[in-house]
Amino acid sequence: MDLKTTQLLDLSHSMAGEYLAQFEYPWQALGGIKNLILELGLTLGEEYQEIVPTVWVHKTASVAPTAYLGAPCIIGANTEVRHCAYIRGSALVGENCVVGNSVELKNVILFDKVQVPHYNYVGDSILGYRAHMGAGSITSNVKSDKTLVIVKSDDEIETGLKKFGAMVGDFTEVGCNSVLCPGTVIGRESNIYPLSPVRGIVPEKSIYKANGNVVKKV
Repeated sequence: MDLKTTQLLDLSHSMAGEYLAQFEYPWQALGGIKNLILELGLTLGEEYQEIVPTVWVHKTASVAPTAYLGAPCIIGANTEVRHCAYIRGSALVGENCVVGNSVELKNVILFDKVQVPHYNYVGDSILGYRAHMGAGSITSNVKSDKTLVIVKSDDEIETGLKKFGAMVGDFTEVGCNSVLCPGTVIGRESNIYPLSPVRGIVPEKSIYKANGNVVKKV
């Protein structure tokens, strides 16, 4: 199964690449995102503005006046943050991304060219290069019984995390109104059908049609 950091993500497409390279599995990086942003912020050049303490926005980014940017966060070059987006904090948003209307982000890394354009919630998650979340699709980051999240592979992998949404590989398409359950891992270049409740692992270059019905792309 394609669970390891470098199997899911092209680390050249994020400021977090060097940080993520330390970890065998990408979810191991979730606990350090806040400190990572604070450290990166001190290294940013003049092309970034610190609009309030520990909130850095690239001069080419477009941020709607109704959007909320909570500290700490970084908004990359040519990224668009639309009307009423709610970035709660600890969000590293890459270049050429779209954070859409009424989208909420919390403790996340969005690689370059990620799109979360319409009514999405992404929490305690990492979205790879050119990943796209369809309208209304969300990550669910806490189990209903509040126990620690387990990644369900051939062998169950204990994460030690109470909050863990999804690890989404490069070029993945998540269909509208889908829910990525806690501990979901989706491999590169996979597609999730709309209205899907996804849990466990979706291999790379696959199509998730329904629970237990996952087919390889041809």
